[in-house]
Amino acid sequence: MSKILVTGATGFTGKALCHRLIHQEGKQVVAFVRPTSKINKLEALGVEIRQTDIKNFEEVKDNFHNINKVYHLAAAWRTEHSNIEEFRSVNVEATRNLLNAAKASKVKRFIHCSTVGVQGHIDEPPADEEYRFNPGDHYQKTKLEGELLARDYFSKGLPGVVIRPAGIYGPGDTRFLKLFRAINKGYFIMIGSGKTFYHFTYIDDLVNGIIIAGDKIEALGKVFTIAGNEYVTIKELVYMIADVLGKPHPKMRVPFSPVYLAAVLCNKVCRPFGINPPLFPRRVEFFSKDRAFTINKAKRLLGYEPIVSLRDGLSKTADWLKEKGMI
Repeated sequence: MSKILVTGATGFTGKALCHRLIHQEGKQVVAFVRPTSKINKLEALGVEIRQTDIKNFEEVKDNFHNINKVYHLAAAWRTEHSNIEEFRSVNVEATRNLLNAAKASKVKRFIHCSTVGVQGHIDEPPADEEYRFNPGDHYQKTKLEGELLARDYFSKGLPGVVIRPAGIYGPGDTRFLKLFRAINKGYFIMIGSGKTFYHFTYIDDLVNGIIIAGDKIEALGKVFTIAGNEYVTIKELVYMIADVLGKPHPKMRVPFSPVYLAAVLCNKVCRPFGINPPLFPRRVEFFSKDRAFTINKAKRLLGYEPIVSLRDGLSKTADWLKEKGMI
């Protein structure tokens, strides 16, 4: 029986996708994992584990048997101070290996996970899929290279689709833990005006969008932004988190420019010593870059429809963080 390959299966989105494919869709799932990966949860789900370095084409080719669909979620993420070639080896060259193996095996569909980050700061929000590219760091630049590579293969006959998730969150993920914790403990300080936009994607909605993109004929050869129904200002987001935590709305605010300058200087001082600085420019930029998108294309062509509202999603996330003793 043909099987579905999920790369990045040990990550937050990957595990959620594997769970849905196996326990709701009744599919047989294979995961390419590194020898050092923690696989207990995947094995408990019933995922077939194949130790494979996706940066090595021979390993990819040798382990690609009985695969008829690929969900490529693996990526080099936000490793501070890594040079761009370290990101490129995963986000571009490993993607090339998988695309070549998929082409040789004549897979039915290749679903490539990119990111809305390839468009960077949105000057005139909300942005659609045709909005200009403006990646801002190594991760975003190499994810753009990987996306364009995949699209080139798709244009030449490999059946595939690109999805670009907005900020992913939900129970099980700690990406926004520091924000929840600061608001919960009452020491959150707004950097800048708080008027910039941010757009979230609840994990269940994202997985649903990924699966639809992997099934619908209308998806082939196209790019889709997958996100929630609503985007909010940072100030609205902070107030909403405070509400679900039962805390007062934070009032303290500092100007953006001095904090950003301090982050840049701190980064320059720490980098030569291999020290992680207490303040990263990228994290400060969270307060200055608009990230708001329209999902009309996914709604129109795929029938994608987010189910979980932002407030409900934040509440579910807060409950999970409390349950785990993190806040």
